[in-house]
Amino acid sequence: MNAFPDPLWPVLVLAAVSFGDALLCIKPVPFVAKCFEDVGFPRRWWWAAAPIKLAAAAGLLAGIWVPYLGALTSSAVVLYFLVAIAMHVRARDFGRNLFLNATGMLALSVFTLLYSFA
Repeated sequence: MNAFPDPLWPVLVLAAVSFGDALLCIKPVPFVAKCFEDVGFPRRWWWAAAPIKLAAAAGLLAGIWVPYLGALTSSAVVLYFLVAIAMHVRARDFGRNLFLNATGMLALSVFTLLYSFA
């Protein structure tokens, strides 16, 4: 593993997207709330989405200086989106949220993990 992620830009992009996603989840905007409802994510757990995504952004940024932490965080983000995709499939929610949002984020996460940390 390198002393720093190389290249750095995918890590910064994934961190920025995770941070933006966290902001949308603090008080879920309508399309996020609908996504949670469509996959059957219990309302009592909606509050957890924002801190998880903020932790991901922070872990990715800290991973610039501690690459093992960045690789671990990037792996956790990949796992998060694998679970999200499984929830969409289980709920038979085969629309935009699955194919554009969750799959796109999985692709970005895998790309970041493999391209910057592997």
